[in-house]
Amino acid sequence: MAASDISESEWVIMETLWDHAPRTASEVARAVRETTGWADNTVRTLLTRLMAKGAVESRRNAPGVREFLPAVRREECVREESRSFLKRVFRGSAKPLLAHFAENARLSPDEVQELKRLLDESLRQTPSTTDATNQPQPPTLP
Repeated sequence: MAASDISESEWVIMETLWDHAPRTASEVARAVRETTGWADNTVRTLLTRLMAKGAVESRRNAPGVREFLPAVRREECVREESRSFLKRVFRGSAKPLLAHFAENARLSPDEVQELKRLLDESLRQTPSTTDATNQPQPPTLP
């Protein structure tokens, strides 16, 4: 199951289940009603779609009530959705994405420092692409 297959509305349901699972359909509906205004039937439809996609599974609890829980981890879905977004919007390149955020996002000094730290860490983990003469080398094909 690719996270990019999860619609924006389905993400609302997934976030609810990632935060508190298992939940009955009624509990999910109550949790999202204030922010979405969705009826119980809408939530049940979204749960059914998510089950068909393999993102949600259900089970019966002790009294026999059907409960829903995520079948995929949030981190996996975020990673896949991020890759899909990067590919779709920025042609797979992180540089224009970072440039866009640097130019358009209102980042706090703490957020800028955290981004610098993450970029430095990424740089340390990236294998060197220079040879002994410190000249860039073309990437090797698998």
